[in-house]
Amino acid sequence: MKKKMALLLSLALALAVTCGSAKTASAAETDQEKADQVAELIDAIYVQSRTEDTDAQCAAAKAAWDALTDEQKELVEGEDADPDYFGRDTGDASADDPRNGDDIGENELLVVSFGTSFNGSRAEDIGGIEKALEAAYPDWSVRRAFTAQIIINHVQARDGEFIDNMDQALERAAANGVKNLVIQPTHLMHGAEYDELTDAVDACRDQFETVAIAEPLLGQVGSDASVINSDKERVAVAVTAEAVEGAGYESLEAAAQDGTAFVFMGHGTSHTAKVTYSQMQTQMQALGYQNVFIGTVEGEPEETACEAVIDAVHEAGYSKVVLRPLMVVAGDHANNDMAGDEEDSWKSMFGASGYFEAVDCQISGLGRIPAVQEIYVEHAGAAIGSAEPAEEAAAGDVQLADGVYTAEFKTDSSMFHVNEASEGLGELTVADGEMVIHVSLVSKNIVNLFPGLAEDAQKDGAVLLDLTTDSVTYSDGMTEEVYGFDVPVPALDQEFDLALIGTSGKWYDHKVSVSNPVPAE
Repeated sequence: MKKKMALLLSLALALAVTCGSAKTASAAETDQEKADQVAELIDAIYVQSRTEDTDAQCAAAKAAWDALTDEQKELVEGEDADPDYFGRDTGDASADDPRNGDDIGENELLVVSFGTSFNGSRAEDIGGIEKALEAAYPDWSVRRAFTAQIIINHVQARDGEFIDNMDQALERAAANGVKNLVIQPTHLMHGAEYDELTDAVDACRDQFETVAIAEPLLGQVGSDASVINSDKERVAVAVTAEAVEGAGYESLEAAAQDGTAFVFMGHGTSHTAKVTYSQMQTQMQALGYQNVFIGTVEGEPEETACEAVIDAVHEAGYSKVVLRPLMVVAGDHANNDMAGDEEDSWKSMFGASGYFEAVDCQISGLGRIPAVQEIYVEHAGAAIGSAEPAEEAAAGDVQLADGVYTAEFKTDSSMFHVNEASEGLGELTVADGEMVIHVSLVSKNIVNLFPGLAEDAQKDGAVLLDLTTDSVTYSDGMTEEVYGFDVPVPALDQEFDLALIGTSGKWYDHKVSVSNPVPAE
């Protein structure tokens, strides 16, 4: 098989390298034949499976392409091949780090992405997340894997950059003697890609002492469109702020007054996780972002299809539109499906509707936004904590004597935290091994808490935490009444679930932790 493959590749290369020879009477036909040879070689690597021939195929396709004249390159057309495969300028590949090195050490943080062949976005969006994780966890070696072999092949053939697929990355980790493996997906949700990742990791767990898979960007999916959480809230706030600033407005309200709506375009999926996009629309509404709309390339869920979003924006009365990807990378979908010049791009379809006087595009991925990077850092941190070897985790357990302590109460949200007058601290009471911390919040906007997930808080028989009315005194001497709660603490220095409901009547999921107890004076 190898000899046969080598012969085919040699023939293809031999045909391709004659492209610079003198033209004959049948030059046009010869040009097309040579372009077709390249198209066949491109189609052969435009596949989602890697074989023992992949490296040779990638090299042969690039060599044959380089041998074409500019006129011949324009003739390349196959099932998946076109002149853009090798010819499109997507940025400097040398600015990207494939993170495929050995000498990993005992602790590896493997960042898994779908991937993109757009060099600039790969370096800034995916690379931005990887660099943030590397800075946050210097004791862990950050490595990369892509799940899209099609993209891996494209980058390898065009730019000579070798990116590991999942199998290669896991084999590299095992071969390097990694003991503790943490996987941080850059995926948005618990969708099909996340499921495949989980299956791949489950198949090799026995090669490592500890393995943990961190949450994707938007956290848990939830049962229906009404279920939102702090991750979705933080992403909604971050991407909207970036879009508003990029459009030159001082605020979202100022944009609305100018008749401008923002449309964030995700990928879409037939997976049950597609409700995530509906939840993001719910999140925008919960934040009061009336001029923000969620759409998807695939049109799943149905209300996120381009035509449906066009109608929704028009019916809401907006005359200007800013399109921006709700995707980690600003790759092919952002550049072509959203901002392309073809008649079926979102930019073209919004323009062709006749409803809008202006349609602008912002080609920028979520991965380059610092606030989004911080979410990945926190998710990875939670997974790193859970991946500690059992003996080390047990050694770190803190057993407090009965009594009263001050302790830090940390949350995952800038909108839910301890009142500033308390300086991030609560009063921790320990009795008979049970721990409860009393925290005073910032206002009376949060009316109840539940020790668990929001979906469980809404079930029959759920026991909610009673609120107290606390008086706090600020540094300027002013006093104020706020709500407080007694929160059960299952363990110190470990995140646990705490759901809240505010005056809006919406439940939100949060992660909190209690640490650094100091005996009260």
